[in-house]
Amino acid sequence: MLSVACVDAASAQAIQTSVPHAILIDSDTQSVLFEKDADAPVIPASTVKVMTAELVFHEIAEGRLKLDDEFLVSESAWRYGGAPARGSSMFAALNSRVRVEDLIRGLVIVSGNDAAIALAEGVAGSEGAFATLMMKRGRELGLTHSVFTNPWGRDDPEQRVTPRDMAFLANHVVKTYPELYKYFGEKDFTWNKIKQANRNPLLTMDFGADGLKTGNIDASGYGLVGSAVQNGQRLILALYGARTSKERADEARKIFLWGFRSFDSKTIFQAGETIGSAKVYGGNVWEVPLVADSEVKILLPRTGGEKFTGHIVYTGPLNAPIEEGKQVARLKILRGTTEVLDLPLKTAAAVEVGSLPHRAMDAGLEYATVLFRKYVVKK
Repeated sequence: MLSVACVDAASAQAIQTSVPHAILIDSDTQSVLFEKDADAPVIPASTVKVMTAELVFHEIAEGRLKLDDEFLVSESAWRYGGAPARGSSMFAALNSRVRVEDLIRGLVIVSGNDAAIALAEGVAGSEGAFATLMMKRGRELGLTHSVFTNPWGRDDPEQRVTPRDMAFLANHVVKTYPELYKYFGEKDFTWNKIKQANRNPLLTMDFGADGLKTGNIDASGYGLVGSAVQNGQRLILALYGARTSKERADEARKIFLWGFRSFDSKTIFQAGETIGSAKVYGGNVWEVPLVADSEVKILLPRTGGEKFTGHIVYTGPLNAPIEEGKQVARLKILRGTTEVLDLPLKTAAAVEVGSLPHRAMDAGLEYATVLFRKYVVKK
């Protein structure tokens, strides 16, 4: 039976921030530690380059791209993303060929718009085609509330993300591509004899920040997607709408430090432990147990207090036959009305098709349920 004991809901939000949109998550448990209007659509500016990097990293991981491959710096990449545009640039020369590894550095360290365009054109042939891949990949990763239309953060009325989506995207990048994620943390990058410092101000601070991106255009204010580690714990922050670069840096540091000192980790279910069950239709059993792939942990505010609530969500009953290990449900844990955890659940055993009498009984029960809903619940 699902039972989640926890803590004071008010204390978990016992921090205020001047920025309008923010979310802080624990990387390991994916618990939401703090949020403020985190599902609002916001202009990503250059933080969209985290999605650009993810798609390039994915191509490398799939073997379709190598760090030593070279891409052309087209006139479009040079004119609209390079020195003539007077935006953030790695200063790649027109019609030069640049290694993918160097373009990645130009993208994530100095936020080069020319690097973003060159990577997009090299991977997909054009910015538009790459944006289509960004959308497709974003949906595969579960970024259902974000729309990507270009790889470098150019102002576009259709390009919008949510802080929640960007935080979970960042966590995916950190955990899935550790050998490529390291580029985000490099302190500077020199190209074409021009040395530039990493644009992420958190890297020079004292709380373990190690990467990801900042962003700013006139329409967006100052945004940041950041990651930091202390004592083996990694936190991910997405923050948007700061009025100045100083406010962005100060508020990010404050939220990170609060997160590191305010919570303790607790395992509530072991890997493979039955968390609950799903009803089955037409099988040789009435229910199938549900489990998670790994330990289910949540972070508890150290002040103690009330309980969290947990729910298993699925569309059912499930139709037999059902294979073992099939993802059929999600475990959702809420602190008050705030969802702090959302994890997939899988079947712990296979379910075979039941005997004819068993299936007939299931059919009768389902028909009775439909009638009840139709004639009783709706009246």
